[in-house]
Amino acid sequence: MNKTVVLNGSDLTIEDIIAIGFGLKTITIDPDSIERCRESRKFLNSKISAKYIVYGVNTSFGPMSNKIIDDSELEELQVNLIRSHAAGLGDPIPYYIAQGALAVRLNTLVKGYSGVRIELLEFMKVMINQNIAPYIPECGSVGASGDLVHLSHLVLAIIGEGQVYYKSKLCNAKKLYSELGITPIKLSYKEGLALINGTSIMTAIAAFTYFETKKLFNIACVTCAFAVEIFGGINDAFDEDLACLKPHPGQITVSKIIQKLIEGSNNITARHDIHESIRSQQSQGIVFETNIKVQDVYSIRCTPQILAPVIESIDYIKNTIQCEANSSNDNPIIIPEKEKIIHGGNFHGQSIAYAMDILSIAVSTICNLSERRINKLLDKSLNEGLPEHLIFGTEGLAMGLMGAQYLATSCTAENRQMANPVSIQTISCNASNQDVVSMGTIAARKALNTVNNAKHVITVEVLADMQALSFRNSEKMGNPISKIYKLLSEHFSVYDNKRTFHEDLVRFQHLLFSSQIFDNLSVYWK
Repeated sequence: MNKTVVLNGSDLTIEDIIAIGFGLKTITIDPDSIERCRESRKFLNSKISAKYIVYGVNTSFGPMSNKIIDDSELEELQVNLIRSHAAGLGDPIPYYIAQGALAVRLNTLVKGYSGVRIELLEFMKVMINQNIAPYIPECGSVGASGDLVHLSHLVLAIIGEGQVYYKSKLCNAKKLYSELGITPIKLSYKEGLALINGTSIMTAIAAFTYFETKKLFNIACVTCAFAVEIFGGINDAFDEDLACLKPHPGQITVSKIIQKLIEGSNNITARHDIHESIRSQQSQGIVFETNIKVQDVYSIRCTPQILAPVIESIDYIKNTIQCEANSSNDNPIIIPEKEKIIHGGNFHGQSIAYAMDILSIAVSTICNLSERRINKLLDKSLNEGLPEHLIFGTEGLAMGLMGAQYLATSCTAENRQMANPVSIQTISCNASNQDVVSMGTIAARKALNTVNNAKHVITVEVLADMQALSFRNSEKMGNPISKIYKLLSEHFSVYDNKRTFHEDLVRFQHLLFSSQIFDNLSVYWK
């Protein structure tokens, strides 16, 4: 794996953002991008020297943009902007997301349309490569003129004020830079505005949220396959011909995944066998009613239809995030080759806000499926002969997974509430200059919380599946799904009420989401 990401403003991927955030990759800047940035700065210099009025360079900001700033005060204007807008509160954004945001912001600047100095770009590169991440409180952005508040805290780290994370540890920025022999940047004109007038915080949060959601989707396909194996599911629900007659791409994809996972299973019920069994009963005089299962419940049978828009949304969300991470999203934009300085609204975060609202709905949908399958596993009237609450031991004296179901139900309910959209909740602010705002960072933070809740739900389901398979059918599973089962079995012990169930949940959630077991399902049927 290439350990260095070359930033050129065009090719930054979600995987790169994650790797940079966790310090797994360093960065360098493409030489052609350096030249573009140099030309952009040169063009801006010529315009300022010619007394051309440029918003945020020799004017004030927002509703005060009619106030012209003297040339002797242009640098003070930028510092004042940062200190006044570093007005966030709340818990800090995790250091690795802040580091990812720093990389995203640098990538947008190296496109060459922001008019900043090369020295600033190089300093940001040093910060990333030395694992220096900004301290950024989570609350404060309305996501319209970009992440003004959040990115102002990011810029404090660049100018050596406030706090920073160094190799994940929080420390004083000024003291750290002194110890490392680093001289912080003194902002020149346009640079404070160029750094904060964009969507890099919401984009970085969205990238990490997407990354976890993709794994959630993969696990949801696996837990469906487990349910089919446990309950002897009927095979035609995942038939390719059925999927192709309602040809949503996501439905076809999910059907294929589950068919592949259960391939070779001796637990699956064939439609032909159902017909033969019912005809046998009829021959014995049973005409109007049968005790033979004719169809599975929706949480199993309809999984391809329910997860279809989820996987389709995930693909859309990925494209949106990567487009935003490789865009010039500040204001004004400098295009030297066309001799243009354009004042517009590329800082607006509606695209990310909308994508994150969709992601919250998608993740809540995954929880709906998972929670219902958990209930089927535990409810003795539904679980087709499994022990009540999957109890291993004396029923009544032992409670099995009864308590864990409360966790799954609680988190599913919370996620349903958080699936309500934020991207339409605009509130005019900034003296009504920002009269339609995106709330994109709130949407991204909410989506991340939704994903964290979904991890709890899906962890309970996986443990319930493992417990159920300890009672029956594990030896007859299809080859691909049995490979996953064996990997998980190395870390699983039947729950017998002799230990606190919280310990199982913590251990398995770490396994499910920190390992590579669910990164690529196709490896199990190659």
